[in-house]
Amino acid sequence: MGDVKARIDELREEIKRHNDLYYTKGKPIVSDAEYDKRLKELKKLEKEHPEYASSDSPTQKVGAPVPVRDKFKKVKHTSPMLSLDSINEEEEFDKFDKTCKKELEVEAIEYLLEPKLDGLSVEIVYEKGEFARASTRGDGLIGEDVTENVKTIKTLPKKLKGDKVPDMLALRGEVMMHISAFQRLNKKQIELGEEPFANPRNAAAGSLRQLDVAITSGRELDVYVYQILAISGKLPDTQKGSVDLIKGLGLKTAPDVRCLNLTDDVIKYHRDMEKRRDSLDYEIDGVVIKVDRVDFQNRLGMRTTSPKWAVAYKFEARKEMTRVDDIAVQVGRTGILTPVALLQPVDVGGVTVSRASLHNMDEVDRLGVMIGDQVRIERAGDVIPKVIEVIKDKRTGAEREFKMPEVCPSCGTKLVKEDVFYRCPAGFACRAQIREAITHFVSKGAFDIEGFSEKTAEQLLENGLIEDVAGIYKLEANDLMTLDGWKQKKTENILNAIEKAKNVTLDRFIYALGIRNVGSHISALLAEKFTSLEKFMQSKEEELMEIKEIGPEIAESITSFFEEKNNRNVIQKLIAHGVKIKKYEKAAGKLEGKKFVFTGTLSAMSRGEAEKRIESMGGEAQSNVTKDTDYVVVGENPGSKATDAQKKDIKILREAEFLKLLSS
Repeated sequence: MGDVKARIDELREEIKRHNDLYYTKGKPIVSDAEYDKRLKELKKLEKEHPEYASSDSPTQKVGAPVPVRDKFKKVKHTSPMLSLDSINEEEEFDKFDKTCKKELEVEAIEYLLEPKLDGLSVEIVYEKGEFARASTRGDGLIGEDVTENVKTIKTLPKKLKGDKVPDMLALRGEVMMHISAFQRLNKKQIELGEEPFANPRNAAAGSLRQLDVAITSGRELDVYVYQILAISGKLPDTQKGSVDLIKGLGLKTAPDVRCLNLTDDVIKYHRDMEKRRDSLDYEIDGVVIKVDRVDFQNRLGMRTTSPKWAVAYKFEARKEMTRVDDIAVQVGRTGILTPVALLQPVDVGGVTVSRASLHNMDEVDRLGVMIGDQVRIERAGDVIPKVIEVIKDKRTGAEREFKMPEVCPSCGTKLVKEDVFYRCPAGFACRAQIREAITHFVSKGAFDIEGFSEKTAEQLLENGLIEDVAGIYKLEANDLMTLDGWKQKKTENILNAIEKAKNVTLDRFIYALGIRNVGSHISALLAEKFTSLEKFMQSKEEELMEIKEIGPEIAESITSFFEEKNNRNVIQKLIAHGVKIKKYEKAAGKLEGKKFVFTGTLSAMSRGEAEKRIESMGGEAQSNVTKDTDYVVVGENPGSKATDAQKKDIKILREAEFLKLLSS
């Protein structure tokens, strides 16, 4: 009987793993027939041995997940899903109002007003009261079938309620993600070391268009319905009547819908909604204004791409000032934790900004920033978003103080505090650090595995094919061929590159480990002094500081790296998988002992290539100008290093002079 129980447990774990690979990751490693064979065996054993029943068994899950699809099917809409003309000024609404009245030959018009929800437009069709299908807007006439994805939205009724349900009802709605849900998703993305979304609309669109519906199901999506596209039977006489019908059938409609007939009241509604937008838990970018009476709509008619009876009255884009909705913690390659402000999306210099680095706790304290604060944002150098000021007089008392966690949000390891920084010491055992560690490990200055990109690292990690850098050397063709976009040629190329990269010099091996504060130059100094990996791993802080350019901070980084058992284990696995470390031989040449600093952009080669050329001839590339610097090489658009060189009377080389020095 023990053998039966063991087999049941084995099958359950195996099927759960395959479910995860198939439904969640979309990367099955067995055929459908093989999967079905295992599932049937499990069902048979559970039926024959009810004493081993378990509610956690994959055979007890309600419903079967929908298989991952290769692409979305095209769907023709029941009625065109047109866009709306936009206006931005009160005068433009006044013109719209007067045009409608003139064409209708009336003195007053009742308008239906509703917030313009910023989400993804969809058509939702019910047949005999049952949810039948859903599709994206597409080109307005044909969209993509996202039925299975929309079906996962918990707030959408799968069956309409009421006694008078139409036989067929096609609706237009907006799939969206509430701001609070968006910030929860982004916080999770950041803490896992994954790319966060730019704004709630992008998050909603990206979630809805997942080929794997399990991913969509895991996202907090909502849907609001605002228009009847087609109906069996009589359409209500007014837009408000349609909204009431939709609501009566159990569907969610846009909040704050009003009917107003005075121009001043419409403008006041727009102003009030714009003032309220920052307090809402959903993104709106304006107000939609529709002529309420359907007969009036029919008389006004349509343009090619938009109705004449409706307009989107947009808000002014948020600029520079926004709210800190939350503060997440991002774990970098070397384990340093960076607090990141999750912002209500704001326009800064034409770019939507939804997050900004707060750098460290000293910066958080200097700014005095709290969760919920109104802050002013700028893009440093027109690139990097930065919180420059907290608007403290806008505080309500609901703001919350931010504190660094005690453990790493990615792996749960207890953090250590170093000066102004908090660091996760787990190294290769930390999921958030692994992705960056692998990308660094395969880079040109390290193992230099050709064709191994950051995307490759992401694919391998997400599909469970590797769990650390040593796993690279265990990859097999059968594993890689299961990945999306991997054919035989690509697989052969990457495996050949991995095999070729098994031989590496000690300095490059040290650099590849990604030890904090240890770059390529320091790696070369370490390799020169210790000559073997074993001696380097056993080095003490006092030995390390015998090297002229290594002080207490770098020495502590090195010794603490090797104190982590997991880091040592990964190195042992690399050696066991066939990595061979060659002795480092310092390059000798005409630039022996010369120190170079680069500033600006070189046209003949990249800065990395220039630094390698220097080092191959015995020279040294520095990151900053010091009293020991011999040359500062100046390219296009040089920075402050050129000025520093002039002040310190250090020789400046233009690119042509530098190239001449290399070739002579």
